[in-house]
Amino acid sequence: MFERIEIFDKRYSELNRRLYEPDVAANPEEYRKIMKEIKSIEEIVLTYRAYKTAQQTEQESLEILGDGSTEPELRELAQMELDEAKETLETLSEQLKILLLPKDPNDDRNVIVEIRGGAGGEESALFSAVLYRMYTMYAEKRGYHVEVVNMNETELGGYKEISFMIEGEGAYSRFKYESGVHRVQRVPETESQGRVHTSTTTVAVLPEAEDVELEIDPKDLKIDTFRSSGAGGQHINKTSSAIRITHIPTGTVVECQDERSQYKNKDKALKVLKSRLLKEKQDKQASEIAADRKSQVGTGDRSERIRTYNYPQGRLTDHRIGLTLYKLEDILNGNLDEVIDALITADRAEKLKESMES
Repeated sequence: MFERIEIFDKRYSELNRRLYEPDVAANPEEYRKIMKEIKSIEEIVLTYRAYKTAQQTEQESLEILGDGSTEPELRELAQMELDEAKETLETLSEQLKILLLPKDPNDDRNVIVEIRGGAGGEESALFSAVLYRMYTMYAEKRGYHVEVVNMNETELGGYKEISFMIEGEGAYSRFKYESGVHRVQRVPETESQGRVHTSTTTVAVLPEAEDVELEIDPKDLKIDTFRSSGAGGQHINKTSSAIRITHIPTGTVVECQDERSQYKNKDKALKVLKSRLLKEKQDKQASEIAADRKSQVGTGDRSERIRTYNYPQGRLTDHRIGLTLYKLEDILNGNLDEVIDALITADRAEKLKESMES
């Protein structure tokens, strides 16, 4: 483990020296590239350096304790430092094991989130709106930018489907665990008898594709224009600015009607299409390589029931890790960190266990 980290340490020092070379300072693209690499290994290197400092403290303390002429007060201080160094070494060793786990290459990307109503009709569409609100509030708390790509509203204010982009560093690393079926248990506004109904909404989270990763032949695209539609009102476009793109080889269809500009809608739709095709490609590769990693907590299968939101009990349960929290209102107001942090911790623990077994 430490031989590998030594390589990172040397590379980190080399990259920091490079930043001050004239040719790098004069080349913004090269400067950004180096800074990106520095950031990717910085936490590992700094943790390792803290580990080496603790090792040195441990050695010095042992030398003092091994010297029979050392005064009692100094021996007592050395023993305290030794105990503290051992505790620090144990903690940092565990941190380094986690930091050296293979990183998801998509973690730093922007994401496209697609929410669709499932079982439950209008109630499912209304809950889609609740999830959209929760995600946008959470994104704003983390300083991310949210932009709607496409929406299909219902008359009661729900969404049959809504897709939106979340832009910000590490967006995928936080949102990737949301893919799957979300189940809600509550009394619908349309229910006169006060009975609790169960309905479902599906969420798909796609890492935004970069142009260099996926080339699409324009001949494989069928592009149609149409007028925007919605639940009604003055904001419906009178012109055919909405775009529908069909990827002929796979049959994948993407629509975008959020912008009044046909060009902007086309650009957004192409981003979603590329991201969907990239996700399908990555999922296929992952299943071929490992028949889907057993360490995966759940970051892609939109048919997997991942979570229940129970309104009468104010309870949220994440079924993948057995987490139950009685703070539903707080979570629906965008305070998702406790849930996502628990999922990240569980995922890391599984990966660490798997790496030790292999």
